Amino acid sequence: MDSFNLWLLLTPPIAGGIIGYFTNDLAIKMLFRPYKPIYIGKRQLPFTPGLIPHNQERLAQRISDTIMGSLLTPTELQRLTKRLLQPQRVQAALVWLLNLAMDRVELDKEQKTAKILAAILHDLFGESLPRLLKVFARREDFLEAQLNQIFDQILLEFQLNDQQAGQLADWILQVALPPDVLRVVAIDLLTDRNIQVIDEGFREKTSGTYWIVANLFGLRNTLTRLRTYCLDEKEATNARIEEILIALGTRDRLRIWLQRLSLQNLPVSTVRQLRKTMRDAVRDYVQEKGADFIQGLSQSIDWEKVAMLILNRLRESAIMTTSLELISEELSLILERYLEEDLEKVVANIIPILSIDEVIVERVKSTSPEDMEIAIQAIVKSELQAIVNLGGVLGVIVGLIQTVFLLLR
Repeated sequence: MDSFNLWLLLTPPIAGGIIGYFTNDLAIKMLFRPYKPIYIGKRQLPFTPGLIPHNQERLAQRISDTIMGSLLTPTELQRLTKRLLQPQRVQAALVWLLNLAMDRVELDKEQKTAKILAAILHDLFGESLPRLLKVFARREDFLEAQLNQIFDQILLEFQLNDQQAGQLADWILQVALPPDVLRVVAIDLLTDRNIQVIDEGFREKTSGTYWIVANLFGLRNTLTRLRTYCLDEKEATNARIEEILIALGTRDRLRIWLQRLSLQNLPVSTVRQLRKTMRDAVRDYVQEKGADFIQGLSQSIDWEKVAMLILNRLRESAIMTTSLELISEELSLILERYLEEDLEKVVANIIPILSIDEVIVERVKSTSPEDMEIAIQAIVKSELQAIVNLGGVLGVIVGLIQTVFLLLR
């Protein structure tokens, strides 16, 4: 066999392989290229732009329909949501959010958090609480149990010790009823009318020796002279009264009396009446002036300072740090129970809000042909190369068949 016949037999498989290889490679490239239409004069060349750029909008819609119809179905979204919202993952996310919030509070240089908390506290104590108090104060059993408990556990069992009784006795004798006050009280009592009544009563109701003294001397002149002495000799009268108080041991007697003073020594009926009176008095005061009192108190408080104290306490509180996990665990369990009941409804409402299909369409449409080609080739590069190689193999096989026909001829 000469060289001419040899090349004649080798040419078909070689040419077929080259044609098959490069034809498939060209066909794949023509899916994306050219990226823009090419014009000769006013006529657009066929197959420009490439198949995918030319039908990019329709391709985007088809991709969206495929994904939403077979991949991201409501059932699949529910399954994904359950997997994402497992209690452990939700708890970890909540712990992270709570820690982030605490860090944000610590880094708040403008004290925005404190101002917000101050506004909440001011509204709560200045507006909401007074309105609630007016509503609850109309009830007959308002604070009944609490006031009864205060009366039974504090007032009923309250009793002064020796030191407290001594201090209270000193206050009574030195501040409330000093000698000068007692002198003024005596002057106020010893009016002409009172002296006449005392003198006449003493004359009528005494007998024996006292009757003789009362009718011979009487008390009018004595009481009148006592009143005059109290008026004219203030310092001397005060000194005499103080001496009498000391001589009578008034302080010790008053201290012992105050120490023995207790509501438990009163009759049961009196104690019950006192408790009812106290409860009614407190309720009447709250009904009439409680709201105004709380509003006035709220206006006098610097709520920003209170909010700062609360936030600083929260930052430094160890129990706050340790409670974050417990709070997040409870919240995750609540969310899990809620999702078990309404997950289907939640997913059905979320899908239209997210507009996943529109997002897919817009994303595909906004992707340039160059980026789309790179992305697709990155995904199926080996498969596309296999198609090119397969074209070359098929070309060689067709060429070999043609060579066989030539040999048979």
